[in-house]
Amino acid sequence: MTKKVVLITGASSGMGLAAAKLFAKKGWIVYAGARRVERMQELEDFGINVMALDVTNKESARIFVNTAKTEQQRIDVLINNAGYGEFGPIEDVSIEKAQSQFDVNLFGLAQLTHFVLPIMRRQHAGRIINVSSIAADVYSPFGGWYYSSKAALNQWSDVLDSESERFGIRSIVIQPGTTRSQWSTIAFQNGFDNLQKDSPYSPIGKRVQKVFDKFINLTQATAEDVAHVFYHAATDPRPKYRYYTHFSDHAVVSFVRHFPRTYHYIVKNLF
Repeated sequence: MTKKVVLITGASSGMGLAAAKLFAKKGWIVYAGARRVERMQELEDFGINVMALDVTNKESARIFVNTAKTEQQRIDVLINNAGYGEFGPIEDVSIEKAQSQFDVNLFGLAQLTHFVLPIMRRQHAGRIINVSSIAADVYSPFGGWYYSSKAALNQWSDVLDSESERFGIRSIVIQPGTTRSQWSTIAFQNGFDNLQKDSPYSPIGKRVQKVFDKFINLTQATAEDVAHVFYHAATDPRPKYRYYTHFSDHAVVSFVRHFPRTYHYIVKNLF
């Protein structure tokens, strides 16, 4: 039986690293990409193909996809996992940094997908798994550009699914909630770095960080938990267009969608 081939971006840490190991254990041929190759030594020792990848660089993305295509003659799944949080008040975050947020979280993965789609269309099979967040629906102060990038990703993925399903290709969204990782630490460091001198938003940022820390301490979700969701989405015989790590994540998103005014009231009072 021919082994299936998966491409995973943002594979040097967290969910991407855990997913690369899981797919390899399941017998898949894995191509793991990240900007910092030295952080993927563990994966290379595991027999995984590791490559330097900057999703915002068109040539880097082309090489990543073409290497897998040339060596394996097929690509079954692309997991668009690379992303980060450019936190900070909307007034204080520069437009240049906001554009960088979208370059990584949306346009970079769109470029990779452009390279993969013709291959999958010729196969008449394939899955594009887009790692979004419950933050596409749930919001708070201090994260406007990050939340916007994830909301845009969800809409983009749904449109792609409506266009590509006729060719045997599915575009699927994963919406994890809070996960035990370094993501929030980096996001809030970016947020406080983005504050202008004597910014009136500084107290809000500290309050939001305190609330985030409480939620993260309560959550039991690990990178390995989310990696199993990735695998389920890649192998589900009847794939859904949304996957969540826990029922609670789905419940929160459903609440926000059905009671937007109530949620907005909660946000204003909580922060």
